[in-house]
Amino acid sequence: MKKLFLLVFISFVFSCRTSVETNSVKEVRVQNAAVVTAHPIASEIGLQVIKDGGNAVDAAIAVQFALSVCFPRAGNIAGGGFAIYREKDGTGYALDFRELAPKAAREDMYLDEAGNVIPEASIRGALAVGVPGSVDGMDQLFQRFSKLNNWDRLMQPAIDLAEKGFYLTEMQEDDLAKVQESLNKINKNETSFTASRKAGQKFVQKKLAEVLKAIQKERRYGFYTGWVADKFVETMENNGGVINHLDLLHYKSEWRQPAEFYYRNHRILTMPLPSSAGVVLPQVFEMVSQYNLPGGGFHTPTSIHLVAEVERRAFADRAMHLGDPRFNRVPLYNLMHHDYLMDRMKSFSRDKATPSSEVREGVFTDRESMETTHFSIVDNEGNAIAVTTTLNGAYGSHLVCEGGGYFLNNEMDDFSVKPGVPNLYGLIGGEANKIQSGKRMLSSMSPTIVDYPNKSLKMVLGSPGGSTILTSVFQVISNVIDFKLDLNGAVQAPRFHHQWLPDQIMMEKGGFDSHTIQVLEEKGHTIKEVESIGRVEAILIEGDGTIVGVADKRKDDHASGY
Repeated sequence: MKKLFLLVFISFVFSCRTSVETNSVKEVRVQNAAVVTAHPIASEIGLQVIKDGGNAVDAAIAVQFALSVCFPRAGNIAGGGFAIYREKDGTGYALDFRELAPKAAREDMYLDEAGNVIPEASIRGALAVGVPGSVDGMDQLFQRFSKLNNWDRLMQPAIDLAEKGFYLTEMQEDDLAKVQESLNKINKNETSFTASRKAGQKFVQKKLAEVLKAIQKERRYGFYTGWVADKFVETMENNGGVINHLDLLHYKSEWRQPAEFYYRNHRILTMPLPSSAGVVLPQVFEMVSQYNLPGGGFHTPTSIHLVAEVERRAFADRAMHLGDPRFNRVPLYNLMHHDYLMDRMKSFSRDKATPSSEVREGVFTDRESMETTHFSIVDNEGNAIAVTTTLNGAYGSHLVCEGGGYFLNNEMDDFSVKPGVPNLYGLIGGEANKIQSGKRMLSSMSPTIVDYPNKSLKMVLGSPGGSTILTSVFQVISNVIDFKLDLNGAVQAPRFHHQWLPDQIMMEKGGFDSHTIQVLEEKGHTIKEVESIGRVEAILIEGDGTIVGVADKRKDDHASGY
């Protein structure tokens, strides 16, 4: 019976492959459940799990492993991330499966003898890799919340994808073409990714399939021990990395209390430290709440100026105060206190930008303790999960595990390699986020769930995008609550971003008219136009119970539902 079930499911996945893969759906309006991910195949796999009796967590596990196959630039088994889970009764849970620094890591590991940063040492190759947490995270979710209680079933779709292949999209062809030179430089041997790949071509990953089978058989131990771990450590040793067998064996995800705050009577749940979401988002919302943001108009110079000035101040605190709370006494109470945040805005002028050189982090005398992917899921019982997972940069360290066929992360770059020196995303860090053995690096990943004022579920969302994750999540929530946009309009609207340093507003090219840009420049802002900011996957439950799933138009992202 089990074999028959699997054959039927496999047949479903492969029959829908050509119809959904290159024609992603951006919005669904349904009555039962929705799954929104970075790839059509993953969305369909997650939805089928729910149809077959699984809950949102079961779907999330299947989606995570499917993305490791069909979305290799960010989907992963050798990265890490965060999950916010909300049961139908409103109880919230936070799981931290973030990567961490190996035991051999040291504060000066990316500096030369003169104390200068070695170019790309924390970004490319084996030394950039943090101890991965994704597999352990999925195992933890399974143990605590799975309804199907069938790990084999949740792993099988990803195994089938790797063994039998899937058809590349045009965007994936472009993505892989852009990194070919680096892949050939970083990897000593040819990999399945270092060959010319064309849209419409079937992409088979036999080595990855064998790794996934090991995980299917032994769950977390299939990855952190045995031959899979041997191949991982061999790759480290052959390429100058420092992660060893004990680093892998001792990795453990952490259950945390979700960061909870309110904005205009809506309860918002997001990730606490080491995600900066639990500090930056409540700071931004609290500072904004003191002003009539909707009255300024949607995407007007007035409203953009206000939000940019608020973000500038929040990111200054992020840079200097935030890090893994096990290693730093983070002044959380002070940072989120209403009086402190109001004081931060005393220097705000409606007419003039405050130079970032004049905006410093808060000083307290009583100190206390761009590549990612996100998916949002609501099941047919009303449970919801938001998962953001990452390799850090696109294709991580560009190093493929020898004999494993999967990319290794470059999360060590999320530490402050040297205080005051920007990382891959231009973020400045301080002592609080310096490299220390066994420490989790600070993150911007922001899986978030929003409740209506009546306590019922309203939104599930998140985004990739490094530092722009925080501002993308803020803007979509604000677009819905403040500006009353429908979910599709809120997600697809042009975005902007300010992160204190560099002192500039990033704005999506073609998204803002010349008059708006001119007025902002007259106020003293420097504008930098970029192709895109974030890729939000969101679900909204309307007042009548209709579930709206929206996938970001900026890539192949796909919304499924029934």
